[in-house]
Amino acid sequence: MSENLQKRAADMLLKGATLLGEPCPYCKGVRVMSQGHALCVNCGSEPEPKNIIPTNKSSPPSSIDHILQQKIDSLSKELAAEDDHQRQQSILKTINMLLDTANKAKA
Repeated sequence: MSENLQKRAADMLLKGATLLGEPCPYCKGVRVMSQGHALCVNCGSEPEPKNIIPTNKSSPPSSIDHILQQKIDSLSKELAAEDDHQRQQSILKTINMLLDTANKAKA
């Protein structure tokens, strides 16, 4: 993990980006998302959402996984545009609840 990638990810987080629950499809590293673009902190890949390779090729994602990911993506975009700190906290709490639900659905 390069220092440059760490700094870039930290800058993104300070500007309202969110950590993604899904790992990088290329190296399984942690990803940060801002305005619909994901950055892998480990390998630096920035795939377009349509180019992301599913990590489990044997079965397609369940409907609930797809719905939760769409909600998280939508809230991430909303968070990036939000200036009100209380609203930002509310959005982050909702994203955390969605991530928890997605993790429980996978178990």
